[in-house]
Amino acid sequence: MAKYTIKRLLQSLVTVLVVATIVFLLMRMLPTDYYFTEDQVMKLTEEQKNDQLLAAGLLDPIGQQLARFYRQLLHFDFGTSRRIQNGAAVMKVIGSKFTVSMRLGSIALAIALVTGVLLGILQSRNKDRLLDHVGTAYTVFVNAVPPLVSYSLVLAIGSNVFGLPTLYSTRNVGRSSVLPIICLALASIAHYALWTRRYMVDELNKDYIKLARIKGMSSKDIMVKHVLKNAFVPLVQYIPASFLLTISGSLLAERFFSVPGMGPLLTDAITRYDLNVVQTLVIIYATLGVLGVFLGDVLMMLLDPRIKLADKGGSR
Repeated sequence: MAKYTIKRLLQSLVTVLVVATIVFLLMRMLPTDYYFTEDQVMKLTEEQKNDQLLAAGLLDPIGQQLARFYRQLLHFDFGTSRRIQNGAAVMKVIGSKFTVSMRLGSIALAIALVTGVLLGILQSRNKDRLLDHVGTAYTVFVNAVPPLVSYSLVLAIGSNVFGLPTLYSTRNVGRSSVLPIICLALASIAHYALWTRRYMVDELNKDYIKLARIKGMSSKDIMVKHVLKNAFVPLVQYIPASFLLTISGSLLAERFFSVPGMGPLLTDAITRYDLNVVQTLVIIYATLGVLGVFLGDVLMMLLDPRIKLADKGGSR
């Protein structure tokens, strides 16, 4: 376990470092005019622009710039924003939005996990009956219909029937968060319901379950002691990744409801050529993705000691 953990952590670190390097190099391939705001491009002379680029180190050899970038990463120094919030530290810009996304995303994921797993359990216990067909129809609908269509449907019902705010507001955080949370949870509910049903149906058809029924074990005991436990093991692998990525914000849902979270920040930074914010956000997303996969593997092994994450040769 310790050997595997160290190996995976090193692999994760290398992966994030490679992603960070690629993003850094891509940002440096853009024309230097993108470093300046529109007003600065119009007002500054070429000599003044050159002086600012020289002061920022953007005219140094690329190897020297990359070495400096690595040193800044070691000190968690991601520079300052030049377009989103001119002169503000990048982590300060991201931190204020991350808090909003984390709150909405955590609530949405908790709702999705509970609702989706319960729906999947009910579907498996009522296989090929009305409830199973309803759950399957919901899953197909959510996966087949573009998110903006389902979001519009939620908005129409929520505003017209229940009188909920259609846009997020810092003055009325509670009520204005309801519709964004529902939209964030829609796809995850379908995902957890689909896979819970699939794993439980697979378990119910296995020989050891048939043997348990022959021995007289009650349906409740079979479901709790065997089916749920074994079906939940592969499902739990995706929970850490879902949690980490959900709290980092949803581009569509947050922009649809004007939520000042992490979701729209990346596209805004790209559109406005805020290079430090762009490369920092990509590093954060890469780190969250890699960490989610790693934690999922470890959690799955902890729940079922029979699972071996590495063989004698050290490969997974």
